[in-house]
Amino acid sequence: MHFLEPWLQELGLVAQAWHPVIAFSIFLTGAVFAFLFHTVIYPVVLRFTNFTPPNLDVSLLQAFRRPLTLGILVGGLYLSLVLTFDFTLTVRHAIDRAAGLIGLVLGVFAASGLVSALFNWYYDEISPHTPTTLDDRIIPMLRRIGMGLVYALGGLLVLDLLNVNISPILASLGLGGLAVALALQPTLSNLFAGTYVMTEGVVSQGDYIELENNVAGYVIDVGWRSTRLRTWTNNLVVVPNSRFAETIITNFQGPIPAVNIYLTCGVSYDSDLVRVEQVCREEMDRLLESDPRAVKDYGAYFAYESFDDSNITFYLFIQARDRIASFEVQSELIRMVHQRFLEENIVINYPMRTINFAGEPVSGMSAQANAGSGQPGPQRAVAYRAQGTAPVGSGGQEAPASSVAHAEGPDGPDAPGPDFG
Repeated sequence: MHFLEPWLQELGLVAQAWHPVIAFSIFLTGAVFAFLFHTVIYPVVLRFTNFTPPNLDVSLLQAFRRPLTLGILVGGLYLSLVLTFDFTLTVRHAIDRAAGLIGLVLGVFAASGLVSALFNWYYDEISPHTPTTLDDRIIPMLRRIGMGLVYALGGLLVLDLLNVNISPILASLGLGGLAVALALQPTLSNLFAGTYVMTEGVVSQGDYIELENNVAGYVIDVGWRSTRLRTWTNNLVVVPNSRFAETIITNFQGPIPAVNIYLTCGVSYDSDLVRVEQVCREEMDRLLESDPRAVKDYGAYFAYESFDDSNITFYLFIQARDRIASFEVQSELIRMVHQRFLEENIVINYPMRTINFAGEPVSGMSAQANAGSGQPGPQRAVAYRAQGTAPVGSGGQEAPASSVAHAEGPDGPDAPGPDFG
C-alpha cells in the first residue's frame, strides 16, 4: 500500500478498516470503465471503421472486443488488490502469477478470435467471388487447424508459466505424432488425395463420371476422405480419394456439357446412295429445327464409312445439349430415319449370306461384276439369313443346312456328295 499511502494520509484513510472499501472502489471503477468500454467506446470505434471499404478491420476489432473488456475487468481487480493491501512476497508472487495466467488465457482467446475472424472474413467476402469452390471446402478445415494450433501453443505457454517443464511434452508430442501418422496413414493418404482432387478441379458436384473399373454415376460430394457417387440404379458408391486420384476418370460433363452423338447404320447394296444421303440430311436438319435438345449451331454431318458384309455402312453425327438429352435425341433420330426409309423403300438388310451355284444365270451386282471381269460366273445366287438354315428349294420349303453340300453341285443334281465314310 506504499504507493497510495501518502495520498491516503492526506485524506485520513490510513486505517485498516478503509482498505476493503478502497479495494472495492478501485475494482468498481475498473468494472464501470470496462462496461463503458464495451457498450460505448467500442461501438463508436466500430462505427468509424464502417466507413472503410474492406470489412476486415471490423471483423478484427470485433474479435478483440470481449477479451479486452475482460482484461480491463481483471486489471481492475488486480490493481484493487496490489495497491490496497500490503501482501507478503509469497502472496504477491501468487497474485502476479494468477494475473499473468488469466492474461495469457485472455490473449489465447483473443488470438483464436483473430484467426477465426480472418478465415470467416475470407469465406464470406472473398470465397463467393472466386471461380472455383476449392476455397469453400478448404477454408473451414484451415480455420479449425489454425485455432487448434493457437490453443495448443497457448496451453504450452500456460504450462510453462506454471513452472511445468514442457520439453518432455514436446518430445512426446513428436514421437506421438509420428505414431499417429503411421497409424492414420490410410486416412492421411485419403486426406492429401482429397486435396489433390479438389485442387485439380477435374470433377465437381453434379458431374456424371465413369471410372476405369466401370463404376459410373453422378458426383454427390467430393470430401476430404472420399468421393461419393450416385449410380443410375440410385445406389450410393463411396470411393476413397486415394484410389480416386489414381484411377482413370471419364467426365461426361467436360470440357462442356454438350455430348456428340455418333449413330451408325447400313443400307442395302441395291440402294441409291445419293438418295440415302439426301434423306438422312433432311431428317437431321428437321430434327435440329424442331428439337431444342439438339445443338443447332453445331450442325449435322453424314458420311459413308465402309462396305460391310450385308450393307453399306454410314454414320450420322450431331450434338445434344447434355448427356441426358443425347439419349433422347439419338432415339428420336433413329425413329425418324427408320420411318423415312420405310416411306422411301430404302432397305436395311438383315445379316445376309449369298451362295452362288454354277449353271444358272446371275442377276444383280454379281452378274455385272462377272461380266466386267470376263470370268465365267456362278449360275445361281441364293440369299438367306445367317441363322442356320439353307436356301429355299424349288418347292418353297427351307431345306436342312446339310443338304446344301450335295444338293446341286457343278456336276448336276445327282452327283454324289462328299464321302463321310
